Amino acid sequence: MEKFLQYKNVSYFYQTKESEIHALNKIDFSIAEKDFASIVGPSGCGKTTMLSLTAGLLEPSTGEILLKGKKIEKNDSRIGYMFQRDHLFEWRTIWQNIILGLEIQKKHKDEKTLCFADQLLKKYDLYNFKNKKPRQLSGGMRQRVALIRTLVLNPTLLLLDEPFSALDFQTRLNVCDDVYQIIKSEKKTALLVTHDISEALSMSDKIFILSSRPATVRKQLEISFEGDTPLKKREDKNFGKYFELIWRNLS
Repeated sequence: MEKFLQYKNVSYFYQTKESEIHALNKIDFSIAEKDFASIVGPSGCGKTTMLSLTAGLLEPSTGEILLKGKKIEKNDSRIGYMFQRDHLFEWRTIWQNIILGLEIQKKHKDEKTLCFADQLLKKYDLYNFKNKKPRQLSGGMRQRVALIRTLVLNPTLLLLDEPFSALDFQTRLNVCDDVYQIIKSEKKTALLVTHDISEALSMSDKIFILSSRPATVRKQLEISFEGDTPLKKREDKNFGKYFELIWRNLS
């Protein structure tokens, strides 16, 4: 199996006023192209730090992170990042929010890219809302807009930092399905950080369980269910067994 994203002996230290904190210790793992992988672990173990390293926002203290065999660099344009909040600007229309990244990259006048953005809006049932403001959309629709804004930039790898945590439970279940289907339909590789074991299980092909700080990869799980959506996967007879296995390794 080709290693699409690879962590090679990655450690990370950071300084506080009082001391040096050892956050990650010799992390080694890889995921394949088109995988949907998740990272779970105890609170404060360094999950979000790993996403920041993968995005090129931080540099490893030791080791290296490779994407398609090439070292990830600062603010790497191959990486798309979806945050906990949708970060839509209320004074901009949905269309203006979606092309924001294109404006920053000076691509907002490229007809081919704009056509792609238009196609995504139509494909995922948001075209009729393109001239609306974010406050006129439901929480689930806002998250779809945030994902499409990221996809318009055609990233090689998608990073998701607890993107459903601000939603109520019922909306969260539905949006998980929406986001999963979009990522799979667009054939993207994704890495999700979440504290929700059920969420990780329902969306992932592979799960990495981190230890307490300094974090190491305590266990890797290959996940396989009969269902083809997160909601259907939650009904699988083996879902509870996987959940208990992860829970035990988090304790």
